[in-house]
Amino acid sequence: MLKHLLHITFLMATLLSLLFTSCWKEDDWRTEGVVLDFSCDTMAFDTVFTQMGTTTRQFKVYNHSHNPVRINEVTLQEGRQSRFRLNVDGDTNMVARNISIDAGDSVFVFVRANINPNQQTEPFLIEDAVLFRFDDGVQRLPLTAYGRNAVYHVPTDTIHTADGTPVVDMFGNPYAYSVIDCEHWRHDLPHVILGYAVVDSRHTLHLQEGDELYFANDAVLWIYDSATLDIRGTAQQPVLLTSLRHDGWYDYLPGQWGYLWLSMGSVDNYIDHAVVENGYMGIAVDSCANANPTLRISNTEIRNHTLAGLRCNTAYIVGDNLLVTNCGMVTAALQYGGWYDFSHCTFANYWRYDNRTVPSVLVSNYLDDEATNTRYVWPMQGVMTDCIVYGSLASEMNISLDSTSPVHFALTHCLVRGGEWDEDPLFVDPAEGDYHLQEDSPALGIGYQYYDGDTLSRRYRTTTFPHSTVRSLPATLRPPRLNR
Repeated sequence: MLKHLLHITFLMATLLSLLFTSCWKEDDWRTEGVVLDFSCDTMAFDTVFTQMGTTTRQFKVYNHSHNPVRINEVTLQEGRQSRFRLNVDGDTNMVARNISIDAGDSVFVFVRANINPNQQTEPFLIEDAVLFRFDDGVQRLPLTAYGRNAVYHVPTDTIHTADGTPVVDMFGNPYAYSVIDCEHWRHDLPHVILGYAVVDSRHTLHLQEGDELYFANDAVLWIYDSATLDIRGTAQQPVLLTSLRHDGWYDYLPGQWGYLWLSMGSVDNYIDHAVVENGYMGIAVDSCANANPTLRISNTEIRNHTLAGLRCNTAYIVGDNLLVTNCGMVTAALQYGGWYDFSHCTFANYWRYDNRTVPSVLVSNYLDDEATNTRYVWPMQGVMTDCIVYGSLASEMNISLDSTSPVHFALTHCLVRGGEWDEDPLFVDPAEGDYHLQEDSPALGIGYQYYDGDTLSRRYRTTTFPHSTVRSLPATLRPPRLNR
């Protein structure tokens, strides 16, 4: 009986509500003395690159009064000259008229920003306002956006096989690429990368303090065979490689672009004072091409990547003062052998987007090809000195070496989760990305050293490894070739 009474009560309440809301008289709709409330004080957009536009953002318009209201007109203060565009509760016209909001109800307003290029090299402010007109006045919500001109690298060709079949990358996309004009690279504007931007053979891309590279979805900076990347930022103005979107939670969201690729045959790459963030991988380094390190990297932060911070295949790397954090699988994969010297580096992984099961640092020198039941083995020589390897798993480092090839990998004064020296390094707040060490940390003096002052004086230590002949990688691991 009680169940039936509850059903009847619910039906009566629903009918009364429908009757009440559908029987507003024309005189009940207020068009004067109305005060609307908004879900924000100002609709502010992050940096908007000219020609590209923004994603759509939204705010809500509330009628908290006891009477329904009718807005005569919703429009932009700058009219058709505005760099913003509106969608008012589904109406995409520049002017939306007779918008009704019931008592206690709300409507959505969606806004986009599109900014034309100009001659300015510095960010410039774009302002407008959404106007809500009534019989007796206007309410307004300010709109702001910082526009930036940029240099765009847009694909002009694709890689294909001899029979014309497109070659696809790990994302399933064709290798659509553009070739960078290294000699005329502009340092006064940010660069926006779409597809694969290639530093071609026997060319060097020089990046200097304050340079900024923004990557679209799946975009890659590809340092090709016999090419070189030379990054020389400063503590105050590191070179930035990051995602296009930085509004709200996108500022820290992994997987928004591809990676920096130092492909097989690239030579003498150098990175000092850089930030590489928010990609699928941070830096992918392939086999060394000469007796010099494939990559010397120092004073650099690599963070927020879906797969790995550093992915190294038979590479020769000298790394000093690195912070590699927050990666979906590993902070560093040193695989298929190679030569490695890391000092004062912190590999800290507190990935929180899903369950991570793989240790943060992987070291191996072989590849098992199950299709042919073949194991490929490479020499491995490596040392890590004064480093921290820590994270949310019980063991954060896995070293797996096949001794049928010359191998040596040493840890010197390293704090490793699950290793011989395993203590909480007492990071200040890893959940918020703060990897400073607390004053009572057992790891003081090792790991990544922050530039909290003006300088941090340390140089690369000279380390020499024997150079054995490295057998060729299987064809499936070799990079595709550009069209010539």
